[in-house]
Amino acid sequence: MDIRNIAIIAHVDHGKTTLVDQLLRQSGAFRENQAVAERAMDSNDIERERGITILAKATSVEWKGTRINIVDTPGHADFGGEVERILSMVDGVCLLVDAAEGPMPQTKFVTSKALALGLRPIVVLNKVDKPAAEPDDVLNDVFDLFANLGASDEQLDFPHVYASGIGGWADATLDGERKNMDALFDLILKHVQPPKQIARANEPFQMLATTLGADPFLGRLLTGRVESGTAKAGDTLKALSRDGERLEQFRISKIMAFRGLTQTPIDLAEAGDIVTIAGMAKATVADTLCHPDVMDALPSQPIDPPTISVTFGINDSPLAGQDGKKVQSRVIRQRLMKEAEINVAIKVEDTPGGEAFVVSGRGELQMGVLIENMRREGFELSISRPRVIYKEENGQRLEPIEEVIIDVDDEYTGVVIEKLTGERKGDLVDMRPAGVGKTRILAHVPARGLIGYQGEFMTDTRGNGVLNRIFHGWAPHKGAIQGRRQGVLISMENGVSVSYALWKLEDRGKFFIGAQEQLYQGMIIGEHTRDNDLEVNPLKGKQLTNVRASGTDEAVRLTPPVRLSLEEAIAYINDDELVEVTPKNIRLRKRHLDPHERKRQARADA
Repeated sequence: MDIRNIAIIAHVDHGKTTLVDQLLRQSGAFRENQAVAERAMDSNDIERERGITILAKATSVEWKGTRINIVDTPGHADFGGEVERILSMVDGVCLLVDAAEGPMPQTKFVTSKALALGLRPIVVLNKVDKPAAEPDDVLNDVFDLFANLGASDEQLDFPHVYASGIGGWADATLDGERKNMDALFDLILKHVQPPKQIARANEPFQMLATTLGADPFLGRLLTGRVESGTAKAGDTLKALSRDGERLEQFRISKIMAFRGLTQTPIDLAEAGDIVTIAGMAKATVADTLCHPDVMDALPSQPIDPPTISVTFGINDSPLAGQDGKKVQSRVIRQRLMKEAEINVAIKVEDTPGGEAFVVSGRGELQMGVLIENMRREGFELSISRPRVIYKEENGQRLEPIEEVIIDVDDEYTGVVIEKLTGERKGDLVDMRPAGVGKTRILAHVPARGLIGYQGEFMTDTRGNGVLNRIFHGWAPHKGAIQGRRQGVLISMENGVSVSYALWKLEDRGKFFIGAQEQLYQGMIIGEHTRDNDLEVNPLKGKQLTNVRASGTDEAVRLTPPVRLSLEEAIAYINDDELVEVTPKNIRLRKRHLDPHERKRQARADA
């Protein structure tokens, strides 16, 4: 069967997964009476809860006698490592762009990766049925983006379609019939070239592993595109590292291919097809699986470096071990090393004491998803404040800079620009109207200045602003940036919080806890109204007497507490504070730094 391999790439929430739903549905991948969940490719619990794609996943459809292998990729910059790997195993990309929002930071990121590999994108102007859609202007913006990224003449001559993923149609013209996705299917067959690897079918077998999975019965699973040759179950292969070092020799136990939403065992893996192989014990992402006679590893794409680091430690609070079962540092280390194997954008290092581990990655959301997965698996952890990763070049200290695009109501532009360029040492690059009553702001801001800014931004814009960010480059260190302004309220006692005590303390600040919650000394229970930390007693009850009089007792009505999400808590804390994460609770607490660590952190921030 003829084959086409494509990836769907776009900025977050521009409709990739919804479009793949329609391609599956209209190609006949589902039975007519089959119950299929919305956004069927988002199989992970956290993906469904948050409405974002975290892991790249493949599927395939058949159209007019051709098998189209489709890879759905993440849209958030924190999971860009997935996109970089996936693009190396496809022959074309469908670039989705929201017809109202236009090209966004992640659009620029994924497009630059695709163009660098020589891929010729198909531009899909999605959501053209939105009231604020301006598809023709967005098409011009996409052309300008391609030109700025150094696209070749062949890449600049890109085809495009107008589509609505939710409506289930795509047309070559804006005033088309709007019936189905046939125009997109036909354009993929016409524009995307068949895999070049098919011509190498008679050479020895080679495959570059791009994603790693696991099965309780089959063990380790590696997925990739077959670069040359053929293989069948029972064949002997060897695994080579990126440097060409031999890792192991193994026997293929099973070969599977994507058919609709399921993986189906197949007899033969052929050149150009995307398959999953089982049987190896050590091989991982970016390794080459090949015939024993092959001596050279396939080249793999370099991955952008991590920009922030977080320290994962054991939970040593007085309430440790009450919720989770996995509390030892040895178990935490094993889990983090397993994650680093699967996710090439994450790096794990041991600290000198061995009780904590420095995990480096792309952003707070990526760290938040990892921590959320671990707490659901029964882990208890203590998490430090994220710290940016610096690098030295020619004796100069460089720090990561983020490109920030903000869409906000006109009335809030002043406070947003003041926060970004004044307090957070950012540079304003561009500001232009973005529809009725809206302004789009483009700025380059130090990554450390954006840690903890999301919550402040939502407050400043009354929840109406949209902030997108992506790694832009390195720049000389811009000096100290002021952190959180308010101090915190700290419990001075161990026990259970009392309504009366919290009621009496309400004028001191806002609380993160409610009544009848377990507390301990040193736990952060709220935010102080001033800039200093304050120790309070949330356990002190009302003084009782033997005198009763009508009207003397006041009704205790507490203001509802502020419940911080995991990412909000991690971004909120200062360097001398920790987030305690358990399967059931997220708590904040003070930590005591020894003098050496305090000096080291002071030097790092200077």
